[in-house]
Amino acid sequence: MEKVTRIGVSLEPELLEDFDRLVKEKSYPTRSEFIRDLIRAALVEKLWADSEADVVGTITLVYDHTSVVQDRLMKLQHHYHHNISSTIHIHLSLEQCLEVLVVWGKAREVQTLADEIIAVKGVLYGKLTMTSATPHTHDHEHD
Repeated sequence: MEKVTRIGVSLEPELLEDFDRLVKEKSYPTRSEFIRDLIRAALVEKLWADSEADVVGTITLVYDHTSVVQDRLMKLQHHYHHNISSTIHIHLSLEQCLEVLVVWGKAREVQTLADEIIAVKGVLYGKLTMTSATPHTHDHEHD
């Protein structure tokens, strides 16, 4: 294991009980690993604020299966082709589709792409998930 620095954290008993319950629910092996992931998530969120930061991520969409919606989504995907690595398309029913776009680029580009695609009339659900293209930490070694 790489070198670690131990720190102390003071918590009220009720907060610690809730935290331990959450650690268990999420199947983390230790409190430390969960805290490390929370810190990593906060650092990535801070990185998103830098619009020039390189990010990777996914855009998940559920939309009505109509030619108008599909045409608009396809035009946007072609316009932003340099930010889209791949797509997965699943037919949920005769009326709805699920699509996942794997995206990368500058944070501002990826956010703009996501905003435009999610705003298409007929998109019922849309979510952008981003992370750093160059992580601050190496791997998830456990205590």
